[in-house]
Amino acid sequence: MGQGRHSALAAAVTVVCAVTLLGAPGTAFARALPDPTTPAAPASPAAPPLAPSVTLPPDQDLEAVRTKLDGLYHDAAVATDAYNLADEKAKKQSAEITDLNRKIADEQRKLDGLKERAGAAASAQYRTGGLPPEVQLMLGNDPQDFFDGAGSLLQSQRATKNLIEETTRAQQDLELYAGDAADRLRELEAGRKAKAAAKKRIKQRIKEAEQLEAKLEKRQRERLAELERQAAEQAQSAWLSTGILDELDGRASASGRKAVEFATAQLGKPYEWGAVGPRTYDCSGLTSRAWAAAGHPVPRTSQQQWHQLEHVDIKDMRPGDLIIYFDDASHVGMYVGDGTIVHAPRPGRTVTLAGAGSMPILGVVRPTAD
Repeated sequence: MGQGRHSALAAAVTVVCAVTLLGAPGTAFARALPDPTTPAAPASPAAPPLAPSVTLPPDQDLEAVRTKLDGLYHDAAVATDAYNLADEKAKKQSAEITDLNRKIADEQRKLDGLKERAGAAASAQYRTGGLPPEVQLMLGNDPQDFFDGAGSLLQSQRATKNLIEETTRAQQDLELYAGDAADRLRELEAGRKAKAAAKKRIKQRIKEAEQLEAKLEKRQRERLAELERQAAEQAQSAWLSTGILDELDGRASASGRKAVEFATAQLGKPYEWGAVGPRTYDCSGLTSRAWAAAGHPVPRTSQQQWHQLEHVDIKDMRPGDLIIYFDDASHVGMYVGDGTIVHAPRPGRTVTLAGAGSMPILGVVRPTAD
């Protein structure tokens, strides 16, 4: 019997220690991380300085101006893809942080409840002289009372053990969620800086191009437009001379027709970098929105579309397929048939039809297998 009383005292000490542990001050995990929808003020890295002002060239050098403009707008397109990618990641990370903040709040409420239960157990001990009623019963002189209270003692021990284990799990989950949320927040901040840097670069390149075009006289701008048209026609003629149209006999799928119908309905709407409609579009904004309207969402950027969608041989191309242009996959158009694409070209232009071979083709991707 003495040994039994000794065990009971040990169990009581366990309860007291557990309560002390649960009531001790520790790390406050309840505080959720900042709302990710509130933009931070990122310190954007210094962007490349603007090019020095360009001297108005003679007419015979307008081809050099055209090449310079192509380079500026291409650089803006690359930066636009980087901006769009950073924007997509930021939206995903913000949603993840919101979800983690909810989990943190739920776990904190759970932990608070466990601590409240532990506090109630501690109060009960103090009211009974520092020992649970079951222990006091065991220390009494009536053997029958002792055996009657044995079952209650075992239940109390199991409850104490479960309380400690549940509290430990809640604390671990809280630490895990808080750590994950902190990681997502750091990634979000890095993404915001990348997005801000891309935005600055886009604006700079477009401004440089506009300044260059503004230096031209009306007749030179008209001549420049003619040079651009001729260059596109020559590229398209060279592409068609390969006999590619003789090999193209693919018919659009039902979803492909829907995508083409949506894209061609946007003809005449202005290009705007980062835009996905309904009034303005950039190149991948148009193709991604068209395929979403067809019931098959595709990645947002032209580079993602190139890397993530199914590649098809150009001779198997059919209306609705996406043609990716330039070695860096910085532009995309939708094939509509008869050697033609619909695309959003660049700033200052509108959604238009163009020859599928008027720009250097990297490859063709297909959003669906139907």
